[in-house]
Amino acid sequence: MFKRIYRHWFIAGLIGLFLITLGDASGMVSEVGKWLKFNHGPDIVIILIFLFSGLSLDVEQIKSGITDISGLVLALVLIFFISPVLACLFGLGPINREIKIGLFLVAVMPTTLSSGVIMTGVSGGNMAHALMITVLANSLSIFTIPLSLSILLAHIGNGGAVEIDKAAIMIKICWSVLGPLFLGLWIKQHLPSMMAPFLKRLPVLNQIFVLGIVWMALAQSRQVIINSGHMSVVIFAVVFLFHGSLMAASFSATEIFGVKPGRRESVILMGGQKTLPLSVILQVSLFPQSGLVLVVCVMHHIVHLMMDGWFVTFLKKAHGSLRAS
Repeated sequence: MFKRIYRHWFIAGLIGLFLITLGDASGMVSEVGKWLKFNHGPDIVIILIFLFSGLSLDVEQIKSGITDISGLVLALVLIFFISPVLACLFGLGPINREIKIGLFLVAVMPTTLSSGVIMTGVSGGNMAHALMITVLANSLSIFTIPLSLSILLAHIGNGGAVEIDKAAIMIKICWSVLGPLFLGLWIKQHLPSMMAPFLKRLPVLNQIFVLGIVWMALAQSRQVIINSGHMSVVIFAVVFLFHGSLMAASFSATEIFGVKPGRRESVILMGGQKTLPLSVILQVSLFPQSGLVLVVCVMHHIVHLMMDGWFVTFLKKAHGSLRAS
């Protein structure tokens, strides 16, 4: 039942948000989204997502996720090595310079803080393992991003030192991810009867929260996307091909290393999804005059959610077939 709901309304919701936010001539929809964006809306939504994720986890999932070290290493290789290499190869093509910079910025990002975990659970994968990848990738990114981004920018003659507020990222991970997650686990353990009626609704609520994050990011960048004109079509094509290549590489890696359904979902989805807030922060800090860089970051986020939303149904079906056999 949930698979049918997910397939129809989540992807339709993404497309609807895109069309409504960009097509609203009055600008009211985007103004509301921007107000929420600048008044801690994304932070609140991410906290709720991980609180509900803690309520959804069970002990067996946690044990299995913690012990899957090979899957964790493979996901990190995809996030921090394969992704930048693919971006470098794309950068060899005849692409606008600003689009290349935006693609490089996306490529060096750690995995997203929200949607990947939810999609892993929906596809039949181990959410605890996805959470491990999320926390570790975002923690390591404070060291990997300055190095990787500097190398990629030097590739197009735009190198230089890249500074990141490491303490701020660590605080955000503890406050927005680990704290709500452990609170959710505690509530589930100590108040099981109270939470039981709500557990089946949590996946749908989390998907709504993911749509909310996308809407707030889209509202902030609405004018930039509109001003980009025909270049937005080029950007869509570039990020579509880039994420498709990364998904193919992730899927191929799980096949090569024998990662079976039930374990591979977190590797594939977390290995390909990229966090949006950090890329936007770096765009504002490093390339404030490059509007197309921002469009690439936002467009990739929307495109990867749409593509992965479709791919989740394939992974779910494969996982279900294996269990049936």
